Amino acid sequence: MTTQRISIFPLTGAIIFPSMQLPLHIFEPRYRDLVSDSLARDRKIGMIQPKGQGNQPPLFNVGCLARIQDVEAMDDGRYNIILEGVQRFSVIRELDVTTSFRQVEADLWVEDEMGETLSLAERASMEIESRRFAESQGYNVDWAAVSQLDDYSLVNAIAQIAPFDFAAKQALLEARGLSDRADTIVQLMQFFGRHDGSDDRVTLQ
Repeated sequence: MTTQRISIFPLTGAIIFPSMQLPLHIFEPRYRDLVSDSLARDRKIGMIQPKGQGNQPPLFNVGCLARIQDVEAMDDGRYNIILEGVQRFSVIRELDVTTSFRQVEADLWVEDEMGETLSLAERASMEIESRRFAESQGYNVDWAAVSQLDDYSLVNAIAQIAPFDFAAKQALLEARGLSDRADTIVQLMQFFGRHDGSDDRVTLQ
């Protein structure tokens, strides 16, 4: 692992995986500062979930370093950005800094999942449960496009965008290996996809 100083954006319910993309609207002053600083240096930001509310809540241990792939700067100081995931990391410690945004010292993971594939049974299970889940939640999905995705893109795209709660999203981010993450996704879709007709559907926290 490589140790690195990372400027972080703690955001509940939002995760990103290496090679995946995440659009964000940046409006809080401290995160405007974060984006400005990142653009002036290496264009990198660490996405990580907080464990609670408030100005400086504790953080989960695992996040993902991302690069600002595209940026739209607005006249009032806000930004629209698109992040591309680079590498997951484990927090060693939070740093004492004078910047308005938080920074951590972290170990970058060695990422080698892009070459992994699912078995035919695992792929079929993912697609079947995805259809069931989408139908139970009332989502319209282009299944022809989904079927063209490679295993890596399929698993991580679902993990990133599925409307599970923050704890489930964190479990997916921390899962090592494509098969383990796919299995966890299937279990989560089976659990959260149960709907008894009430309005209590799972949403992003």
